[in-house]
Amino acid sequence: MDTHHGNRPTGQKSHGAPPSGAAGNVFSIIAIVLGVIGLIFVPIVFGLAGVVMAIIAKTVRHERLATVAIVVSAIGLIGGMILGAVVATA
Repeated sequence: MDTHHGNRPTGQKSHGAPPSGAAGNVFSIIAIVLGVIGLIFVPIVFGLAGVVMAIIAKTVRHERLATVAIVVSAIGLIGGMILGAVVATA
């Protein structure tokens, strides 16, 4: 049954190609934003949430920016705690 929608019956979606562009990196982008927020504000919450989202982006969704998101979130988590300790003792 051929249709004018790429020779697929109506209602079926293509499962071959992964999404491209920013739509394919949603979890990674959110993780990067959470990591940056965690560097400045409540790192144990935002930094940790960023690391978890980045790991999900890497292992489950196989996003291209997942490695960057892991690094940024880890820096936000650890750097935010160090920055908080330095500010608290000053």
